[in-house]
Amino acid sequence: MTQDIFDNAILCNNCSKKMHKGTFSKNGFLMRVMVCDTCNEKILHPIDAENYNKFINLRNKEFNVKMRMVGNSYAVSIPKEIVSFMSNQSKEISEFDKMVRLCFEEMGKLSLSFGELENRGHQNARVIKSREMKVIRNSKPVFHSKQFYDSAHPERSHKIVKKAKEIEDDR
Repeated sequence: MTQDIFDNAILCNNCSKKMHKGTFSKNGFLMRVMVCDTCNEKILHPIDAENYNKFINLRNKEFNVKMRMVGNSYAVSIPKEIVSFMSNQSKEISEFDKMVRLCFEEMGKLSLSFGELENRGHQNARVIKSREMKVIRNSKPVFHSKQFYDSAHPERSHKIVKKAKEIEDDR
């Protein structure tokens, strides 16, 4: 049986005080960390950092998959490297009978949630997204766009786009 490095006492590099265990979520990815109460220094668990980097690499990839008719439904294949990564993260997902949650997030966008999300208490997760973009040319605003999306209240979702003249009128 291998021993976890975080099972040992770890001293802070900055102040030599004993650090304590903690966790935090980054992009929905739960990561273990050692934290110093004195100087707030943090050390990520090396395995979690490695897995997070694999997650980021997968997230940044774009896969082209086929949609096929199967009976009265459509099927989309999920690339093996994604399923393999998800299976390695949660040993509870058996090789067969995998249940995923599918939801229609917004026009043209579907979302799949693998079973372990439900085990973490996220079955009623709410997605809120906000995005803002400004285009500036010669130190003057040319274009300004704001988008807001709320999965719990889609009627509150909106998009505002302003061109140079409208931006000047607002000032």
